[in-house]
This record gives sequence, C-alpha cells and structure tokens, in this order.
Amino acid sequence: MASLANTTAGAVAGAREISNGKPIPFISSKSLSFPSFRPSISSLKPLIPTKFSSLSPLRCSPNPSPSTSPPSLKSRLRNGETLYGIFLLSFSPTLAEIVAFSGYDFVVIDMEHGPGGIHESLQMLRAVATTNTQAIIRLPESSAVLAKKALDLGPQGIMFPMIDSPKDARKAVSYCRFPPNGIRGSAHTVVRASNYGINEGYLSNYKEDLLIMCQVETVDGVKKVEEIAAVEGVDCIQMGPLDLSASLGYLWDPGHKKVREMLRTAEKEVLKSDRKDGGAFLAGFAMPHDPPEALGKRGYHMVSGAVDVGLFRNAAVEDVRKFKISLNADSDDSDDDKDSDEKYWSE
Repeated sequence: MASLANTTAGAVAGAREISNGKPIPFISSKSLSFPSFRPSISSLKPLIPTKFSSLSPLRCSPNPSPSTSPPSLKSRLRNGETLYGIFLLSFSPTLAEIVAFSGYDFVVIDMEHGPGGIHESLQMLRAVATTNTQAIIRLPESSAVLAKKALDLGPQGIMFPMIDSPKDARKAVSYCRFPPNGIRGSAHTVVRASNYGINEGYLSNYKEDLLIMCQVETVDGVKKVEEIAAVEGVDCIQMGPLDLSASLGYLWDPGHKKVREMLRTAEKEVLKSDRKDGGAFLAGFAMPHDPPEALGKRGYHMVSGAVDVGLFRNAAVEDVRKFKISLNADSDDSDDDKDSDEKYWSE
C-alpha cells in the first residue's frame, strides 16, 4: 500500500512539472463538480409505452430498399423469363453462398431428401439472402404444420411433394393462406417472413410474392395434371422424373420410352393451360438423358440442372481419376524425367 501511495504521489508531482516555463494547473477531484441527476417519473413517461404486447407489430417506419431488392420469382415468370436453378441437399451454408454468387436464379432447399430440417433451412436462407438468388423450400411431405413453419422463415417459394389430385393441390394451397382463405397458423407479427413484424405490408403482399409449387411425380398425378394445374393458387407444376419412373416400374431406367412418353403427356397438359387465367407454369429437373437445355427447348419455365452434392461428387471423382491417370503417365515417362533432372543438375 505504501508503494502504491508513493507511486500516486509521484504521478501527481509529475503532473505539476513546469512546461515551457509555466506550471501546468493541477485539477483535483474537489475542483470538479457535477450536478446531481435524479430523473422524475414524469420525465420518463414519454419513453414508457402505455400499452405493449410482444405480439404487436412495431409502429415504426421500416427502412426497406426496394430499389435494390431483386424481383420475385413469380413476377419474373409472368414476364416470360425462363429461370435456372439448383437443388441443395447438403444443407451447407457455404455451398449455398457459392451457388448463389454463381448466378443461379433460384435454389431449392430440399427437406424431402436432404438431412436438414427447419433450423438448417433458416441458415440456408440467410446464406443466400445477400444475393439476387431466391430460395424455395421443398417440404418432406404435404403437411399444414411443416408448411407453416417453412413459410414463417420467409422463402420465396414452397414446394409440395406427391400431389396426385386437385384435392391434394387445394389442401396445399390452403396451408399457405391465412383464414378465412386457408388454415395457415398466424404469427406474422414476429416471424422472419414479415421481417419479425417490421414489414407492416406483409399481410397485403404475401400471396402475391409466394410461389406455390406442386410436384406431380406419379401415374395418378399425371392423369390429373391438367386439373391440378387449374387449381386456384397453384403457380407451378414441378415434374418428378425419378419418382415417375418408379411409379411406372422403371426405377432403374428413368430414360425408358414409357417414362418419357408419360412425361411428355404431362408437359403438354401443363403448357396448354392459360396462365393469364389461373394456369400453372411448368418446372422440371434435368436428368443425364434429358439435359437442362432440352427442358428449356420443350418450354419449361423453371429448370433445375443439378444438385449440390452431385456437382461436388462429380468434381471429386474426376479429380481422383485425373491424378491416378497422371501417376501412370509419370511412370511411363520416368526414364525421360531422370535424364532431364540429371542434365539440369549438371549444368
């Protein structure tokens, strides 16, 4: 304690040193005076809301940036664009960012076949949020509960698997609409879809912006595809070539003639629907025997050309193959390399 006191005294003395021939004035704590501050309740009243609910939307001016927000997928389809996308099964936010920055128009976050759920889908949505790529969530099943949780995250589109009839399609649409037009549960004042309640216009715009997609991927679904496409609220029919081949008994041969014939039948039924009168757009997934360019030429409005894990798998397999080939080539040229090395070191 004594040493501390001596050090303090020395510091005080140093502060009184003469600078340019003049003493530096010393300010002690006694020379400083602060007025006491005791706020009254009346002064705090403007800061205390008279009525507050955690579920009430904020009555503040949001700060959106519509000039920088990309147009919705639905508006682009209505403008006649053909959109190109990719399915994401890995649930890797890093891969999601990469494909989004690569320029895909949309990504499909695949909860049907990927390992992720609602929480992981949220991370994927955040990964692409700063890009012009829009996100669609594919549900593992057509369910009101799953649709509610997915829609609350705020994707641009939602995809329902295994829609086999107009009744199935009407149910799917009802899962996306608030009462009295549907059965979607409401927490729009606090969920991400409405910017956690900051976007006060969410209820007025959500139907206009949301792309509702129904997958037709069975024989029964193809037989009813024209009626499914005509259901009010169904924006897009997504063909499922693999499940369709399984439905026909050709799981190991999706390029079989009968599969291709049924797929073409379904395509024509959807394409002839009048989209200005409530018809649906046509979406599909490319296959090795049916590349994305072919789908585009046949009139598909949305084309998914790849899966993230498939792209990575192909790149990895090719990388290993090239290296092993190079080892064989190096062994064949080993004598020549030895001569060249000896010549180099002898120079």
